[in-house]
Amino acid sequence: MKFSLELLAPAANSDIAMQAVMHGADAVYIGATSHGARKAASNSIADIEKVVDFAHRYRSKVYVTVNTLVFEEELKKVEGLCRDLYHVGVDALIVQDMSLLRLKLPPIALHASTQCDIRTPEKARFLEEVGFSQLVLARELTIEEIKNITREVKVPVEFFVHGALCVCYSGKCHASLAMCGRSANRGECAQVCRLPFNLVDSDGKYHEKNKYLLSLKDFNASQQLKSLIDAGVSSFKIEGRLKDMAYVKNITAFYNNQLNDIIKRENAGYTRSSYGEVSLSFVPNPGKSFNRGFTEYFLKERKPLKISSFLTPKSQGEKISNISQLNNGDGISFYDNKGVYTGVKVNKIENGRIFPAKKTEIPLNRPLYRTFDIKWERLMEGITAIRKIGLKVFLDFNGISAEDEIGNQIRLSFGVAPQLSKQNSDYRAVFEKLGNTPYQLREYHDNTNGSIFLPVSFLTQLRRKMIDSLLSANKINYPYLYRKKENLKVLYPNSKIEYRDNVSNSLAELFYRGHGVSAIERAAETSGILKRRDQVVMTTRHCILRETGQCLKNMHSDKKNLKLPLYLEYEKGRFKLDFDCSRCEMKVMTT
Repeated sequence: MKFSLELLAPAANSDIAMQAVMHGADAVYIGATSHGARKAASNSIADIEKVVDFAHRYRSKVYVTVNTLVFEEELKKVEGLCRDLYHVGVDALIVQDMSLLRLKLPPIALHASTQCDIRTPEKARFLEEVGFSQLVLARELTIEEIKNITREVKVPVEFFVHGALCVCYSGKCHASLAMCGRSANRGECAQVCRLPFNLVDSDGKYHEKNKYLLSLKDFNASQQLKSLIDAGVSSFKIEGRLKDMAYVKNITAFYNNQLNDIIKRENAGYTRSSYGEVSLSFVPNPGKSFNRGFTEYFLKERKPLKISSFLTPKSQGEKISNISQLNNGDGISFYDNKGVYTGVKVNKIENGRIFPAKKTEIPLNRPLYRTFDIKWERLMEGITAIRKIGLKVFLDFNGISAEDEIGNQIRLSFGVAPQLSKQNSDYRAVFEKLGNTPYQLREYHDNTNGSIFLPVSFLTQLRRKMIDSLLSANKINYPYLYRKKENLKVLYPNSKIEYRDNVSNSLAELFYRGHGVSAIERAAETSGILKRRDQVVMTTRHCILRETGQCLKNMHSDKKNLKLPLYLEYEKGRFKLDFDCSRCEMKVMTT
């Protein structure tokens, strides 16, 4: 049996979604008109339908994010939205609010969002039992932890492999809500983790000033794809529903190549979940796209160092080793003499010297980063990929047959008896002219041995009808996966639900009570609980003390002047830090 691999790409809009497919995505995820976790990346039902029609040609799937909390008065609206998405052919909904399992929805497949915070086999098994068709695991997991989960479930497991990292366990972050009233669980994250903080101890001593203490580097698991496959991951997700077209093209193409290389190299029964060969006009390079530097996070070990980006939350692009690599119009960045990350546009390069667009002192022997490559950006504005489905055409005395690599087959009759040819006829060139269709002729068989004559205009019409018939057959034969049946008897792993478990409506409460939960605390968004002191707004495996060499479990670290508790101080307030060394976790709390 072949193990099907899925590359899942993000899309802010329909144009980006279609380019993601063209550059090798086996599936795309996109927001609808509301209740997606990126409020700034919403799309109409008509635009999503356009994406579905395009993606399904290649058997690429379309997943729509309905993964925010749903308030009581919005339940009917969400129910209607899900029905609309089902009717335009969406493959699955990515959700976190369990009320969707109690709404009257059509039988559309449901995927458990990363906001469901799946870190244990018990949680994964429960979500599979209640009807989720795919599980998006927490990004903080090690390869071994992933393996422990996948061996306990039968549904496909999805894992992020590239892009920005949330410092908090996804779905559990209330820092934005606590600081400025904007809920990440409602798609309004203010990106608190990308803001500067001071680290202050209980004596008022400053240990760090104006540093981005919660800002992580970007995830890049490209060197661990085979390990993730071996661990049971089958869907590889790229973060970035707010990223631009060039980013999605580049990163999707890069991981498409990576997965294809694994399939060719390993020869172990792997296959892709969609069809069509991608041809690129560029060499993908993750360093060319927005990045804060890269990390493999916790994949290889539980306690790595240097996963953070304390000095800047901005893109570091690619490191430049020689000025001759730069072009007029590029954007460069560097750390100035005060340690401030500074960017400037390059007006021109002449005789080994940089002439910036504004007066800027670039320190000698300081690393230089290109954050905007003008030649690259111009290249990415054009047509950068073509994706074609292989096609076989058979000509005989009565008509033509065609079969694509997906397995769709059609038969068209000539309708008239063809004349015998006075000379050997070859019509391959007619069927090679497939232009902007998704097909490419891979095999042509003339079972008449060139013995019949047909006007080229007639065959051209027949070819067009062949393409329309194949597209129609593909639509008719498209294999939808529907919602799995819910096991009403399975018990939730815990008997108590707290505010960080995000129950924001009566139907979600009904769901959990039906699965054995006896005590339910309402979500922070509806309870006002964050007005109290010592409420957890973040739980993270990122530890500021470990990153600064002051791990409390390390007897060799320098903790002489460390007076606990510590505080993260910002312009209008502060958070308290609590270190749970037994679990190797840091908690950020209200004060």
